[in-house]
Amino acid sequence: MFAVICSGGKQHRVAENDRIVIERLAAEPGDVVTFDQVLMLTEEGKAPLVGQAVPKDARVFGRVLDHPRGPKLIIFKKKRRKNHRRTRGHRQDLTAVRIASISLSGEPPEAEAAEPVPAAAEPVVDAVATATPETPAEPALEPALQE
Repeated sequence: MFAVICSGGKQHRVAENDRIVIERLAAEPGDVVTFDQVLMLTEEGKAPLVGQAVPKDARVFGRVLDHPRGPKLIIFKKKRRKNHRRTRGHRQDLTAVRIASISLSGEPPEAEAAEPVPAAAEPVVDAVATATPETPAEPALEPALQE
């Protein structure tokens, strides 16, 4: 199943687990965003729903990944024989979104399916900090000096 959504004045073709980069949204990384301007829906083996045939409750849900910036654009203006040169630059603020689900009824996705499970980082244990008074720890040497 895929859908065509409108965000930031542009149309995007999306499917589940797609990563899209759109214009900046006012959401923090990790937030779930809802796209309610669904222009087209297509399911496997069925005719596409376009325009008025799209249900009013159709929604596309996504999770904000991060807020990158676009490439730097250089705007250079010159008027010949007038010694008039102006240089401006611009970088567009963007939002990267991972599409979580496409819903015909407008129901949000299940919490466990939409939210990624963060990898548990194991704490770094220092040999000096874990030494007990009766067994002193040896100072850690650099790998090149352990020979």
